[in-house]
Amino acid sequence: MATSLSLPHKGSPLQQFYQLTKPRVVSLIVFTAVIGMYLATPGWVPLQPLLGATIGIALVAGAAAVINCLVEQKLDALMARTRARPLPMGQLTSAQALGFAMVIGGIGLWILHAFVNPLTMWLTLATFVGYAVIYTVLLKPATPQNIVIGGASGAMPPVLGWAAVTGHVGFEALLLFLIIFAWTPPHFWALALYRRKEYAKAGLPMLPVTHGEEFTRLHVLLYTIILVAVTLLPFATRMSGLIYLVGAIGLGGLFLHYAWAIYREYSDALAQKTFRYSIVYLTALFAVLLVDHYIPL
Repeated sequence: MATSLSLPHKGSPLQQFYQLTKPRVVSLIVFTAVIGMYLATPGWVPLQPLLGATIGIALVAGAAAVINCLVEQKLDALMARTRARPLPMGQLTSAQALGFAMVIGGIGLWILHAFVNPLTMWLTLATFVGYAVIYTVLLKPATPQNIVIGGASGAMPPVLGWAAVTGHVGFEALLLFLIIFAWTPPHFWALALYRRKEYAKAGLPMLPVTHGEEFTRLHVLLYTIILVAVTLLPFATRMSGLIYLVGAIGLGGLFLHYAWAIYREYSDALAQKTFRYSIVYLTALFAVLLVDHYIPL
């Protein structure tokens, strides 16, 4: 999940380490994981798996973000969005970042194994590898479809939450996965459109760079249509009720409005608004799912 813009990082080394974990991104990851926990049970989530999974997933997600910053620090220095991060600024060393990632990642995995269950720990480890290695190291510099393929790791948090409570991965958890998987391309390509010159300067094969602005605008629209269709599946499969249906249609309709506007009358300001709305959209959609879960209609 790409969800935040970097700001100048000042302050103590502790604050700089914290910024390496991309806290805004991690907060959305944890939020969707917690929603997955609550949706996995008809009642309330027991305290131990709730706290254990929340802390463990947050730590491992933070470790993955640190590795991403470590691998991409030279590229980050070339882009206005990321050049103020602690590593490009020289506020922390690569060794410090690697050591920090190993410590918090290891603690997170231990918490998941000791206080949640082994399945959640292994799935979280696989998610870490998917983002920190497969996406960051292999896919991102190699193919303009990097965000589509690599989006699988970003779509895992609700599955992790579901597994934390039930000890298995149910069909409903896969629907939650599919929603975030379909959300990721239009979310990220909206960002890539108004940051296309920076990506080109950094030599990254993002879709607007390799296939052009018009092609990317069309794909934002097409993937948004797919996303809205996918978000209707929880209602179609009776996982959710009318509250969710109304929320999904309303939120999806506004996302489609933005996507259509990007396709027909593009501007960088509009792409930036779409990117920001996409974060609000996903947060609100999962919140509506939670409300619907406890107030079924």
